[in-house]
Amino acid sequence: MSANGQNRHARTGRLARKLAVAGTGAAVLALPLIGAATASAATPAAATTTTAATATSYPDNLDGWIRESLDIMAQHGIPGTYDGIYRNIMRESSGNPLAINNWDINAINGTPSKGLLQVIDPTFQAYHVPGTSWDPYDPVANITAACNYAADRYGSMDNVFSAY
Repeated sequence: MSANGQNRHARTGRLARKLAVAGTGAAVLALPLIGAATASAATPAAATTTTAATATSYPDNLDGWIRESLDIMAQHGIPGTYDGIYRNIMRESSGNPLAINNWDINAINGTPSKGLLQVIDPTFQAYHVPGTSWDPYDPVANITAACNYAADRYGSMDNVFSAY
């Protein structure tokens, strides 16, 4: 552990999440900072073949949305597990991607919580992950942004056991 009590991996993960929020352009510029400078470049033909071979299809249901989110999260260094995400979705929206909270303090202040993980618009926009929809009701975008927020705030969605 370093002097500030965090190991290098934790700091690197947090940097990668912040870069994901900033956008992919900043992430590309900062790749040498997070240890990707030693990666070898693939030939264009190999990259095309790899991309086509790894394309994944997800069912349009809660299981598929969580699995797609987990794959996107892995690409951006956002921690979380299926069980942690599922548990929080069941508590927040019972699995309804169109859920909206029109009665709590956020709603009273004009920013109701929305979607599977009940994210308010400013949080969704601040923690949006590139490659996902900008629609807070989109299940994958909602899960991924909420997990990005939870990772920044609590270390992982797995560490959230009540309203966040």
